[in-house]
Amino acid sequence: MKLLTAALLLLLIAMCLASVEGVKCKCSRKGPKIRFSNVRKLEIKPRYPFCVEEMIIVTLWTRVRGEQQHCLNPKRQNTVRLLKWYRVWKEKGR
Repeated sequence: MKLLTAALLLLLIAMCLASVEGVKCKCSRKGPKIRFSNVRKLEIKPRYPFCVEEMIIVTLWTRVRGEQQHCLNPKRQNTVRLLKWYRVWKEKGR
């Protein structure tokens, strides 16, 4: 009986941890290559315990698709250039 209770408790804990992982780590799939001119908002989220790397979430706007959110790979050269460009753009007060 004690073994069954321990197994159920362990299963419950595993289910809770799996649900927390889905909430915290949004970037399971990385987004496409983007145009800098379509960027509306850029968010850099810190690394959570369940995520392998930090999350860079960019909000794009196009006439055809409207507003969309994508995750970017922080190690790609295009993402590094986007971060530099966005910081300069924000400092100019635009």
